[in-house]
Amino acid sequence: MSDGDGRGEGDVLSLLDDEYAEDILVETYVEPRSARRLAELCDASRSTVYRRIEQLQDHDLVETRQQIDPDGHHREVYAASLERVTVELTDDGFDVTVDRAEEDAASRFTRLYEEFTGES
Repeated sequence: MSDGDGRGEGDVLSLLDDEYAEDILVETYVEPRSARRLAELCDASRSTVYRRIEQLQDHDLVETRQQIDPDGHHREVYAASLERVTVELTDDGFDVTVDRAEEDAASRFTRLYEEFTGES
C-alpha cells in the first residue's frame, strides 16, 4: 500500500478501521475538540484517545490547535485534517491515496484571530 502523495501510509486502512480512530475523526471533522471531550464523546479513556490521536497524527489525519478560552487560558484541541481516502486495486495490490484538507492562509489567519480574541 502506498499513499498518492508519497507519505508512505502503510497501515492507514487498519487505523481507519479502528472504532476509536473513526469516532475521533468524526467528532473532530466539524469542530475541534479537546482530548477530555473526545473521551466523553467516544466513550473511551483519555489514554486511549491520546494513543489514537498520536496514531492519527503520525499519518497527518488530525492536527493539533491551540484554543484560547475567554479567561485567557489555552488548551490543545484536535481537528481532523482528513478529507478523503481512495483505494484503488492495481496489478501490484491496493493503492491508497489520502487527501488532506488544506487551509488557505486567509482562513488560517481568521481562525487564529478568532481563537485569540474568543470570537469563534
